[in-house]
Amino acid sequence: MKVRIGIDVGGTFTDAALIDNSTFELISTAKVPTTHASEAGVAAGIIQVLRKVMEENNVAPDDVVFISHGTTQATNALLEGDVVKVGIVTLGKGLEGSKSKSDTTMGDIPLTVTKSLRSENEYVETETNEFCDNIGKAIAALKEKGCSAIVAAEAFSVDHPENEQQVAAICSERDTAATTTNEISKLYGLKVRTRTAVVNASIMPKMLEAANMTEQSIKNAGIKTPLMVMRCDGGVMTVDEVRKRPILTILSGPAAGVAGALMYEKLTNGIFLEVGGTSTDISCIKDGKVMVKYAEVGGHKTYLTSLDVRTVGIGGGSMMQIENGKLADVGPRSVHIAGLPYEVYSDPAEIVDPVLELIRPKEDDPDYGYVRCVNGKCYALSLSGAANIAGFVPEGDYARGNVEAARKAWKPLADNMGVSVEEAARKALELSAAKNSKVVEALIEDYQMDRRTTTLVGGGGGASSVVPHLAQTMGLKSRNAKNAPVISTIGVALAMIRDTVERTIANPTEQDILMVRREAEERAIKSGANPETVEVSVEVDATKNMVRAIAIGTTELRSKDLTNLVLTEEQVVEKVAEALDTEPSEIHVTANIGAMYAMQKFEVRRKFFGLFKRMTKPTCIVDNEGVIRIQKSDGHVYTCTGANWKEVLERAVGELTEYNDGGKTLPNIYVIFGKRIIDLSGLIDEAHVLSLANVELAAVCPEDKLMVLCSARTD
Repeated sequence: MKVRIGIDVGGTFTDAALIDNSTFELISTAKVPTTHASEAGVAAGIIQVLRKVMEENNVAPDDVVFISHGTTQATNALLEGDVVKVGIVTLGKGLEGSKSKSDTTMGDIPLTVTKSLRSENEYVETETNEFCDNIGKAIAALKEKGCSAIVAAEAFSVDHPENEQQVAAICSERDTAATTTNEISKLYGLKVRTRTAVVNASIMPKMLEAANMTEQSIKNAGIKTPLMVMRCDGGVMTVDEVRKRPILTILSGPAAGVAGALMYEKLTNGIFLEVGGTSTDISCIKDGKVMVKYAEVGGHKTYLTSLDVRTVGIGGGSMMQIENGKLADVGPRSVHIAGLPYEVYSDPAEIVDPVLELIRPKEDDPDYGYVRCVNGKCYALSLSGAANIAGFVPEGDYARGNVEAARKAWKPLADNMGVSVEEAARKALELSAAKNSKVVEALIEDYQMDRRTTTLVGGGGGASSVVPHLAQTMGLKSRNAKNAPVISTIGVALAMIRDTVERTIANPTEQDILMVRREAEERAIKSGANPETVEVSVEVDATKNMVRAIAIGTTELRSKDLTNLVLTEEQVVEKVAEALDTEPSEIHVTANIGAMYAMQKFEVRRKFFGLFKRMTKPTCIVDNEGVIRIQKSDGHVYTCTGANWKEVLERAVGELTEYNDGGKTLPNIYVIFGKRIIDLSGLIDEAHVLSLANVELAAVCPEDKLMVLCSARTD
């Protein structure tokens, strides 16, 4: 049996998940303490948990076809200020060089209250005969000032990278860690590009050491498949790429959970909430894609595209704030900080005559409630306890505890409030939902999600303590992910290769767009993706003069489908009806091209007090395994063949393009061929649509069946 192994390195524990490569079912998990104090760093824990999961399941090294790990090391380095001083070699000439000096002077970038990322600058004129000698002198001067890593920065190096590359080459000769701004981003904007490169360089020495140790340890274990590392955008990359761009591993912890939701849960439209003991990481998935944004470091924008993850200080271990003996708020302090055991995971026989008392886990904290028993034992009141009392945690769930113990512990607080224990617990859940719902509502609004088709999906050990009640409060559907407590580790094992290229191009031509597409594809292949599996989506942002290409692929010849269980058309209809919250009889099969269906529900919506009505067609593109790949609140479906797809695509675009004072707006456009979905929704010109479609459909035969889905840009 061939297996995939995912390893998630957390602050406290390092977890491993063993996945069957054929069925993608979870075989086993293992856990060891994270080895921060070891001479080999976290690599020691990675090897410990790897050996444990392999030995316990009799897995031979040759049976491992994919191994990947996620790490919080880069994130923690920035959070703790554990970075090196960075030297910036600014390159330029004349007046342009003077402006470059200003744009590349970063000074100190604050990381914590007491620690900053420090940097120094040296300027080198490019048009002199002593250019290379002066670079060497600048590097030497920066090292004398205590700089351990170098950034090469020049205006317009995204178009002409030669000078920056010369600096990197000289640094390599001197065994000095270095990065160039054009490696980090292809966007103009020297200041932001340099800042991003400085952050990257500041963690390079530490990450290089960790990457080398981990890679060598994997090789010593006899595993021949290359080690992959989790990125902050939900994909994975090779260790070689980590050596160049360690910044891409920042915030990769939350990314692993989202990768699990995408690949394991096949979430199409929804909000993913990964619930730990202290906090909940909340992110948005739309049309099967995770939403991303530019990350900030020290309050400053960078060109690092990471998941749009929003963290709320509510988790399964959140404690109860008490004012005047009554419940006032929930969190952000958690049980383990107070050093108290959970009431709900205790023996009810030990909770004897409990009395409500107050504690301040940290000096500046408000008062939190706990109970002291007549036998001297103390227990915290937790959100997990409230969820168990209120009946939101089912039998067998990871967060399930002893309801009797929780009820006994909560009774003193309930008596003070003059309510029943159940009412006190529900009040706690309401307070927590008020905080989480603000973030969920903001994501729904920011990404224009349709509430009718949006599902809350819970992950993490505390999922049932937060998600079911939150969904009930907001009137949304919800479910917990399969194997929710280890969904992050599973996500690491199943993650795809992903790379993004962004370029600043005003009025891009077809050739510009194809060039950016090819560059993204090549990067994904360089990061370890099998060329035959790479799919590329392209977006054009006219307001920012930016072209973005996102390439996604797998590390071997296989499809992304996890179940391989083909359903009948009737069974697929039932799944779509459930997603659209309607009866199967209301679902119409608009198109069937073999492996994929277009299914719609016809609705009449009334506006302006019922005076006007409009037909809408909620639409699902769903595969023959019942996995919804695209979901739109109002879709238009066209069928075609390999012989006439161009004419049909042109007609679809022409019929649904909107014209207004600001010009024209093309619809979202998707071409479905086999099980491939070619996403053309980010383009703003018909010629670009046809040009890219030509590239993607080069292998189509005249008799092949295809379909085109269009929807409004706001959908």
